[in-house]
Amino acid sequence: MTQDQPTTPDTSLVRLSTDRAIATITLDSPRNRNALSARLRSELSGALAAAVADDEVRGIVLTGTGPVFCAGADLKEVGAALRGDPVEPAPELPEIFEQIMSAPKPVIAVLNGAARAGGIGLVAAADIALAPESATFAFTEVRIGVVPAIISVPLSARMHSRQLSRFFLTGELFDASAAARAGLITQAVPEEDMERAVEEVLNGLRASAPRALSRTKELLNELGSGDLAAPERRPEAFRRMGELSSEFFAGEDAAEGRAAFFEKRPPRWAR
Repeated sequence: MTQDQPTTPDTSLVRLSTDRAIATITLDSPRNRNALSARLRSELSGALAAAVADDEVRGIVLTGTGPVFCAGADLKEVGAALRGDPVEPAPELPEIFEQIMSAPKPVIAVLNGAARAGGIGLVAAADIALAPESATFAFTEVRIGVVPAIISVPLSARMHSRQLSRFFLTGELFDASAAARAGLITQAVPEEDMERAVEEVLNGLRASAPRALSRTKELLNELGSGDLAAPERRPEAFRRMGELSSEFFAGEDAAEGRAAFFEKRPPRWAR
């Protein structure tokens, strides 16, 4: 049964629910295209923290309501702040991105529609990203006189440099297929196949050992930094990876995995 996070339904901009070891965080501010207002950022940060702290949760889905996944910054709020009007204190985007990227559980962005600017940063921060073929993307910053600075951190780890240069510099619209070719998303999916494609990914997470899943995400972050592949670091990297492999092969999860394989049953993972 799905269990919803206690919230005030009339005012909450982010919803959190859990079902079969997966937490789903839904951006629910369609009136402003799920823009990253201070309140939405606060609620998103809280939902991420709650999902990470829940021992029953194996993975986290990040999605939205309405025709837009996330439009990026709340420009009205930005303007108010520049005028000196009071703005609700909230986690800034670097903190949100870091929560997603360093979370010990995989985060899957499941786009419900278009993403722009900072919203694309959320997509890049996620470990896996699926989007319907109809979704569109654009780095609109240069067209409103600003620089896509903060989002460049997660995006530089995902997108191929030539495509990143083009789309950053032109601000042009590109579709989900182009986003997949550029490395921004994992897969562009026909609209009618989205539910099946998402469930395939989630079932893979549900079948995985939680501790191995967490350590594998940590390993992927190390790979993304390039530290393991640098020629002068390879001998030390192989040594450390050998130790890591031996540690997990000798662990109780690996013993349970082998037993489940030979006994033809689902494994019973330790939490």
